[in-house]
Parts: sequence; structure tokens; C-alpha cells
Amino acid sequence: MESTVLSVLALAAFGLLVALTGGIIYLTLADWRDRRRREQDTRGDRPNRRKSEQAKR
Repeated sequence: MESTVLSVLALAAFGLLVALTGGIIYLTLADWRDRRRREQDTRGDRPNRRKSEQAKR
């Protein structure tokens, strides 16, 4: 009985650890992407448009 409870708790702890790590990675990448966009806007750099977007104009 005790080993079953400990196994369930260990599995739950591992699942929460994986979810928390994934969330931190997501937020870090989102912040990095947003910071890069803000820096491009302040410098006035604009990424080159794709040919398909230029053809529409």
C-alpha cells in the first residue's frame, strides 16, 4: 500500500516538474522573441518581406 502511494506521488511530482519546466522554457522564448522585436523597432530595422507578400502590393 505504501509503495503504491509513494509511486503515485513520485509520478505526480515528476509530471509537475515537466510541466513547470515547459512553462519556463515557453515564457523565456516568448520574452526573447518580444525583446528582439522591440529592439528592431527602436533601431528602425524591418525584416525583409517575403516575395509572396510583395506580390500582393
